Amino acid sequence: MTIQHDIDVLIVGAGPSGSTLAADLLRRGLRVRLIDKAPHAFKGSRAKGVQPRTQEVFEDLGILDDVHAEGAPYPLAGFHLGPFTIPWRMQKQNKATSDVPYPNILLLAQHRTDAILHQLLVRFGLRIEFNTALVSFEQDADGVTATLSSGETVTSRYLVGADGGSSTVRKGAGIRFVGETDNSDRTLIIDGTIDGLSRNRWHMWPRTHGKSVGACPLPHSDQFQVMIRLNTDESSELDEAAMAAQFKTLTGYKLHDITWTSVFRPNVRLVENYRAGRVFLIGDAAHVHTPAGAQGLNTGVQDAYNLGWKLGQVIAGAPDSLLDSYQAERQPIAARVLGKSSELYSGLDKQRLSSLKRGDEERQLGISYHAGPLARIDTSSATKTLKVGDRAPDATCTGPGGIKRLFDVFQGSHFTLLAFGTHASMALSELSWPNSGAELRRYSVGTGHQVEHECLKDTTGNLTSNYGIFCDTLVMIRPDGYIGSIITTDWVTSFDKMKRMIAPS
Repeated sequence: MTIQHDIDVLIVGAGPSGSTLAADLLRRGLRVRLIDKAPHAFKGSRAKGVQPRTQEVFEDLGILDDVHAEGAPYPLAGFHLGPFTIPWRMQKQNKATSDVPYPNILLLAQHRTDAILHQLLVRFGLRIEFNTALVSFEQDADGVTATLSSGETVTSRYLVGADGGSSTVRKGAGIRFVGETDNSDRTLIIDGTIDGLSRNRWHMWPRTHGKSVGACPLPHSDQFQVMIRLNTDESSELDEAAMAAQFKTLTGYKLHDITWTSVFRPNVRLVENYRAGRVFLIGDAAHVHTPAGAQGLNTGVQDAYNLGWKLGQVIAGAPDSLLDSYQAERQPIAARVLGKSSELYSGLDKQRLSSLKRGDEERQLGISYHAGPLARIDTSSATKTLKVGDRAPDATCTGPGGIKRLFDVFQGSHFTLLAFGTHASMALSELSWPNSGAELRRYSVGTGHQVEHECLKDTTGNLTSNYGIFCDTLVMIRPDGYIGSIITTDWVTSFDKMKRMIAPS
């Protein structure tokens, strides 16, 4: 018997993680609803760093130009020590390369990131249902039945919790959130205007009246995000006048026109399971940690990017085991992020300048799923530079429709198969792919000057070099931009083994 569901996926929480997942599912033609208990979109700056890997995700979704227009490079830090201001570069400014087109973190207030994603959802025809909470849900082998605060009952194939650290979905699924919260360590976060303070520095007062204070200029506005470390016995229930007076005492500058405040407590937690049957968790619902290193929003967006194509494939008929790979791939990443952010935060607590430095790990370009279940059949297959599960690098090339970069080829909801060499190219036509689910686009990589249909010209050798090709090779790239398979022999047999794991039968 065919079960009729109202929708394919119900997403709870319209922050960056939930909105990214909704956009990815909508472009796959799935039926989606996105609800949020808040009366309106989030208004604060909170998570303000967009890492290079997340910029690549946003390019795939078609919103990177908006993100770059709204954001700005991170400024130098400026340490106020008595009458002196000492400049300090927290992160090296890397140059763009053919394989890494966006090498540097971008400063962008979270409410602006949310707004860009929400505008994308509008273009897809989705209306976010604010003022709508998830009250309860039940699931069985066929789907999830959810009760909303409006009194409506919704049936869906899957339910995804993107509803933050106090997730209703996580609690309803009975998933443990393991870790600790330090309620004695609190930082007051304020969005407001500061008179007379230069906007070309992330200002820091490491020792002012026994406190540490920071003020980061928010791009394309007159606002700063202000951070004031509170004493253990100090009240955080401050009105605008009291916050302004305290900031004046601590820094000598006038703070006014406050639009958002929050109190941050170091909260380091990770769920035991990312999945409970037909229920999934992404973003802060699955992992929370300190803000050091600008990892939280980025990790959540990439959770969504990993889960989206897998939900689409399974709904189209791929094996349910594909959904188990979501936790297997993403949980170890979150665990490492928790450890790194805690290490950086601990260093900040001890006022170590080295803890302000940011490097390659924070950029999240080195994330690999090589140890995950989707890479196990290809553990021995590799090129000179890549293994199965690694991020697929960009490269210059020319191709049909004005293609100039490999990321142009990847953009969209499809799989991509690249054939290097004569024998691999001849094998392309022998490989079968189902008509349901995500499309497979096949390209032969050549070095000639004439562009042919389904042929990418590697006239500079840049593509072959970035991919470390040394013999006839097929390289499959997943819809989320990671290497799904590397095949150098037994083309059809090897391809079919991989296909059985990720494609509808």
